[in-house]
Amino acid sequence: MAYPERLDYYRRQVDAVLDRMVQESGGPDALRAAMRYSLQAGGKRIRPALLLATYDLCGGDGPNPFPAACAIEFIHTYSLIHDDLPALDNDDLRRGMPTCHKKFGEALAILAGDALLTEAFHLIGRAYADRPALGLRIVTEIASAAGAAGMAGGQVLDTVDVKPNAPIEVVEQMHRMKTGALIVASVRCGALLAGADEDAIAALTAYARHLGLAFQVTDDILDVTSTKNELGKSVGKDAAQHKTTYVSAWGIEKSRAYAALLVEQALGEIARF
Repeated sequence: MAYPERLDYYRRQVDAVLDRMVQESGGPDALRAAMRYSLQAGGKRIRPALLLATYDLCGGDGPNPFPAACAIEFIHTYSLIHDDLPALDNDDLRRGMPTCHKKFGEALAILAGDALLTEAFHLIGRAYADRPALGLRIVTEIASAAGAAGMAGGQVLDTVDVKPNAPIEVVEQMHRMKTGALIVASVRCGALLAGADEDAIAALTAYARHLGLAFQVTDDILDVTSTKNELGKSVGKDAAQHKTTYVSAWGIEKSRAYAALLVEQALGEIARF
């Protein structure tokens, strides 16, 4: 199966399970409505797809990977809800639709994000209760990627440190934490659930680190080369806020070359498979 078809295959599988897991979370109808709204707004489901693809690549002979895949999408969606809030990026549009706080108000949007983050770990705890050592390792991987040394810390760097003329090393560190960490966790969790050996996990981790950064360099390029309709979100924000990006520091062509190099390096890491 070619890449676009395989990605769509994983996306459809994840979409079918996500809605059921939100319904099973319980809680007030208004809260679940806000959670479902943001989860169902679209997206390629890159992170859960990476987890499922890695699981299949490594033999796919372990416990059900879907709870972990959906937990990661819960966390990714929570981060988007909170990133869009007025206190952070102050965005009105996400995936071509009004952002959660525009649809439901700031208070419910904050609580929907809180619930998605917490329910993610509830999913993992329930799903892998009969494999406590594995469940604990999955929790540790995802929590580390989402916490102070990962996504949350990266958002702080983006808010506080990525200013005009910031060193490109600071920008790269921010992207590795804010975007890359959860991509790395997705791949590592797929390998762990499949029972991959440590050498395979190390190669896949290196692959995911290159891929996560390539993803963000490309996002910087699209922010200046695409329209709002094409991306389904606001464009040109970094330039408007005078933030340093790969494009502002290096220009489009050098940024494209770096993204291509990162992809080449990522593929080199998994040539063994």
